[in-house]
Amino acid sequence: MCWTTPSATATPNKVAGLSKRSLLLAGHATSLALEPPFWAVMERIAAAEGVSLPALLVQIDAQRGAASLASACRVRALQWVAANPAD
Repeated sequence: MCWTTPSATATPNKVAGLSKRSLLLAGHATSLALEPPFWAVMERIAAAEGVSLPALLVQIDAQRGAASLASACRVRALQWVAANPAD
């Protein structure tokens, strides 16, 4: 089960340009900080695959191995954009 909501720091961080969202992954509350363009691509991937953003994050979390969740999300986003340049 996973849910995602903008956290109190959901507005972009002025220093790092990050937007943070609160998540519940595998029963553990956590947060994920990505740059807004990466969040936009993650939402496009979820829509293209017919799943919710939380479901997509669960998939990425399950497949990420030793990589951080943020890194795994960025890699997935870059791979998807490279494979879908017109989307």
